[in-house]
Amino acid sequence: MKSKIDLESFDTFRHMSKVGKAMLGPGLHYTRFDKKTAVLGKGQAVSGAYVVISGRLRVFTLSPDGNEATLYWIAPGETCVLALNCIFNDLLYPAWVEAEAATTIAVIPGPLYRMLFENEAVIRNVTVQALSTLVFRLMDELERIHSSKLEQRLANFLLLRAAADGSVRMTQQEIAAHLGTSREVIARLFRQFVAKKYVSTQRGAVLINQPARLMSLVKKDFS
Repeated sequence: MKSKIDLESFDTFRHMSKVGKAMLGPGLHYTRFDKKTAVLGKGQAVSGAYVVISGRLRVFTLSPDGNEATLYWIAPGETCVLALNCIFNDLLYPAWVEAEAATTIAVIPGPLYRMLFENEAVIRNVTVQALSTLVFRLMDELERIHSSKLEQRLANFLLLRAAADGSVRMTQQEIAAHLGTSREVIARLFRQFVAKKYVSTQRGAVLINQPARLMSLVKKDFS
């Protein structure tokens, strides 16, 4: 499916050479996924490099007890470094990917991406940037996991995901999946937050009432 927005809407691909653009055009194809649709599964063969055109992808893993834990998100203009690793090293995909919202991706076939990597500096740059971004995000998450209580991680997550009106339109199950824990644990924490009037809850959403108090949880131990 062709998208109204193509790769050249992003500076990285706009600055490819004429030869690179000519190589890219015939091999490129677009796919659209509805919200919460599976994009890739663990152990699946990767057909190429996936560049998000619109929407957002969530890359996650599963703990031994079956709980989901988000590894990172892929925003418009970004590509998945795990998929790049697969096409360069002939590996199967090591995690799961789903469309967090309605998402359109451009797929650059693996052999074509490798050829562009050899001949186009901008493709090498986007590959290195994807790797460095992933390392930063994973290190940041690991630091939070090891240095923060779950209450602090939940408070931080709500602050980061809140819309301008203070709402986070996600279910408790979805939040639990992002934080790598169970819905029961998140429900217990929300009861504490509601009792302290930090937030209020409704079906499928959370409203932050006291963002400053949540920020205080992020900065210090939960008292």
